[in-house]
Amino acid sequence: MSEALQDTNAAHQADIERKLNIGKQKKGAADECFKSGDVKGALRNYHEALLYLQGLDKNAMSAMAGSLAEPGKEKKTESDVLIEKIQSNICACHIKNGNWKRAEETANQVLKKNPDNQKAKLRKAKALAGQGFAEKAVAILEELHNANPDDAEISRELVKAKEADKAATARGFKKFKGFLSRASGENAIAREDSSEDEDEDEEVGKVTSRLEKSRIEEGPESEPSEQWKILQNSIREIFNHNARSLSFEENYRHAYNMCLQKQGGQLYEGVSGLVVENLDKLAQEEIVPAFPASISVGGIDHVQQAQEGERLLKAVRIVWDDHISSMSKLRDLLKYMDRTYVPPARILPIFEQGQQLFLEGVIRSPNYSIKTHLISTLLTQIQIERDGYTVSRSAVKGCVEVLLELKDRRDSWESAVSVYEKDFEPVFLSDSETFYKAEATRLLDTCNAKEYLKKVEERFKSETSRTQYYLSSKSETPLIAILEKYLLIPHLQTIIHMQSSGLDAMIDGDNYEDLGRLYRLFTRVSQGLPTLQKALRESVIRRGKEVNALATAGPSNEADAEGEGDAEEAAEDLKGKGKKKASAPKGAASRAADAAIQWMQSVLELKDKTDKLLKGCFADDLSLQTTLSDAFETFINDNPKSPEYISLFIDENLRKGLKGKSDQDVDIVLEKTITVFRYISERDVFERYYKGHLAKRLLQNRSVSDDAERGMLAKLKVECGVQFTQKLEGMFNDLKVSSDHMSGFRDHLAKSQVLPPIDISVNVLTSTFWPMSLKPAPCTLPPIMVDSCKVYDRYYQSRHSGRKLSWQPSMGTADVRATFKTRTHDLNVSTFALVILLLFENLGEGEFLTYEELKEGTGMEEQELKRQLQSLACAKFRVLKKHPPGRDVADDDSFSFNFDFTCPMQKIKISTVTSKVENPEQRRETMERVDEERKHQTDACIVRIMKDRKVLSHSELVMEVTRQLATRFQPAPPQIKKRIEALIEVRNVLHCDMVRIWHS
Repeated sequence: MSEALQDTNAAHQADIERKLNIGKQKKGAADECFKSGDVKGALRNYHEALLYLQGLDKNAMSAMAGSLAEPGKEKKTESDVLIEKIQSNICACHIKNGNWKRAEETANQVLKKNPDNQKAKLRKAKALAGQGFAEKAVAILEELHNANPDDAEISRELVKAKEADKAATARGFKKFKGFLSRASGENAIAREDSSEDEDEDEEVGKVTSRLEKSRIEEGPESEPSEQWKILQNSIREIFNHNARSLSFEENYRHAYNMCLQKQGGQLYEGVSGLVVENLDKLAQEEIVPAFPASISVGGIDHVQQAQEGERLLKAVRIVWDDHISSMSKLRDLLKYMDRTYVPPARILPIFEQGQQLFLEGVIRSPNYSIKTHLISTLLTQIQIERDGYTVSRSAVKGCVEVLLELKDRRDSWESAVSVYEKDFEPVFLSDSETFYKAEATRLLDTCNAKEYLKKVEERFKSETSRTQYYLSSKSETPLIAILEKYLLIPHLQTIIHMQSSGLDAMIDGDNYEDLGRLYRLFTRVSQGLPTLQKALRESVIRRGKEVNALATAGPSNEADAEGEGDAEEAAEDLKGKGKKKASAPKGAASRAADAAIQWMQSVLELKDKTDKLLKGCFADDLSLQTTLSDAFETFINDNPKSPEYISLFIDENLRKGLKGKSDQDVDIVLEKTITVFRYISERDVFERYYKGHLAKRLLQNRSVSDDAERGMLAKLKVECGVQFTQKLEGMFNDLKVSSDHMSGFRDHLAKSQVLPPIDISVNVLTSTFWPMSLKPAPCTLPPIMVDSCKVYDRYYQSRHSGRKLSWQPSMGTADVRATFKTRTHDLNVSTFALVILLLFENLGEGEFLTYEELKEGTGMEEQELKRQLQSLACAKFRVLKKHPPGRDVADDDSFSFNFDFTCPMQKIKISTVTSKVENPEQRRETMERVDEERKHQTDACIVRIMKDRKVLSHSELVMEVTRQLATRFQPAPPQIKKRIEALIEVRNVLHCDMVRIWHS
């Protein structure tokens, strides 16, 4: 293994030596090409040499030849030295070709690795000089000359570089000569760009150097007083726009010499005096004559006032532009003074001094009330525009820019605030505050809520536009705060509750644009959204309570003689005739059911309206969405019948025979119903009602489709979980199994040839799944029916031993053929009604049975018997006669078969008179059963939690039970406490240690 490793290392070292030798050969060839003048060939060979030398293993080379670096410096290998020489020679090739930029870059690469490489420094200096950077080249060459004073090449290059620098200085002097004479416009000399100023500073520095040399050669200049006189005349000519005839060189030299002769203070003060003199002249000639005739808004034509204000604003801007143009020229002329005299004296540079003097001599002039007129004019222009008139925005903007530019630098140089912020903005904001305080009162007196919101939004937009276009953007925040303070915050309640135009009126009128505007404005202030939430919640709850009141104000829920059965029969009668257009009469029960369905439809309509508001007007605001959900939950749960109404509505849409509704329409309605279902807190009550309605649909074969029913179950499962729908799904499974049983039963009858007295169809129902009592309703079945039941019972026991069937006649129906005088009819009646009819089978015409005889013969409860007799003798299809006639059944009534009964239809359905909406007594019984179930659910939940947690405090247990039961109902803490105490007494359920912890 070690021998193989040694062989690998030897091969690697041999490869390195080979590449190093090729690199040396290529370098030697390149050197020969360079000496012979073949620069192109030299570059090619140098680059090929780099390809071989770059990337060689330095560790291996160090091991081969040792370190070439000096102590304390980075180690260099032989390849590093060769690469450095090659790159330096490449730089020489680029210089030979005149490629100065590449030469500089190559030299920098060498110096980056070895800053002491003298050849690379020399060649970099040549490259810089070739690019025109003579001054930089001179600096490098002087450093090399100091280190190598005897080097002839360095000395020769230094002389060349200095000559190039001298020529550059001469070009710079020529550039500035006649500078003022070339200024043909007001801003020709004004160079405010910072980069141009830097370049100009360099050139002026060269001119200064030139002037220093000139002064030494020419001797002393004339006296300072003579120099100042010349400068004074020149400055006045600049102010008079006659700079074209002036010599920049001469005037610059006079200012320069005065600074050298310690006359900088005289020069500074003299120039400042001339500036003040010129500004006073401009103010007197240009601004004062433009003062408006009146500075108040009232008593003058707005158009005339706007024109007068525009004239003043333009005059101020003209004077400012003239002054800035002159100061720009003076700044160039006195640049040496700004550099040498101003910093030690801690005074403003001449340009900033000119701005300060403009502030003191024009804006805050002690001789003319310019500031007063200017601010008043600006405020007047703004007020005129607020009143709806047009003003010159450009004129206002020009003056505002002047105020923003001016700063009082006497107070602080660094943190000086603008005149706009100090003098104008406070007055402007105060004036705006006064205006909008009065504007709010005026709008409230003259506008309704919609108009008020519209005008307020326009004010916000106009003020934002104003600050962005011609005022400072910094004024937008305080100005908007003023609008919010006076137009919104004090009047939120007034606006939202305004009679005939507030929030309620907007919702009633579907004014979505106004509602969106109300939301946008109210969300501007912190108090706005809570106010809107409260008002919206109250509005929705009020509307919901009105819906509840309409539902509860309907007819009595008690069944009467024209109940559901009568209504359905009348409807079928009309359907059979096809001629009468009048609607079927409705009993109180049907009207109560209609009221329940109408309640649900009203709730859905309100939900659709609020959803549209939320999306179209309130930007799907999460807080408002929560508010609406809370409002719906409040008024829906205020209606104790809401679980029953929701179940009835679902039943109405899932029953067979509904016209004009496709499966898709039904699914949409049911999806909306689930949305309302989410708001109810007593879901266990809903489950009880839904189970009863579902059982009727399934047993009476009234479902629109099995898919629709299962789809509804799927929606309920998503909302409430598997436990909620487990029994409901069991009902469907029972019907499927029963269908299989009946198929087997019929096959059994066909094989045994033992037929029951009557043809029966049996549904075997699991008692825990279906809404039925374990004890069947009392009823004495006729022998013919008993025999038929026994046939099926024997068959069922042969298939399922150990099971017991309990017959439920209250949930069955029967088809019976009855013969009357005119014709025979097929009657569809309940099982109880069949039992009653069979008692009349052997009676002749004129014979009758008393109520007591029927009661004894059927064995039914009185209430059930009377309901069935009402359906047969008092409803639409009266197959029995009641003696005496009437709508109610009394104990002393008697009944006979109606042989004279006639009906155009062959098949007649006689439904039992029943109430679709429970009456108070039924509701009380239902709630008692629900409360009993809740006790068991609470007990199970408590035990389940304690088995999992082992130890828990009383308050934590109550909170956890409430949380887990919230999906079915909202348990009251006192009820939970009672169940805990009841379980504590059962010592085999809860341990005594837990009891002590709960009550600690």
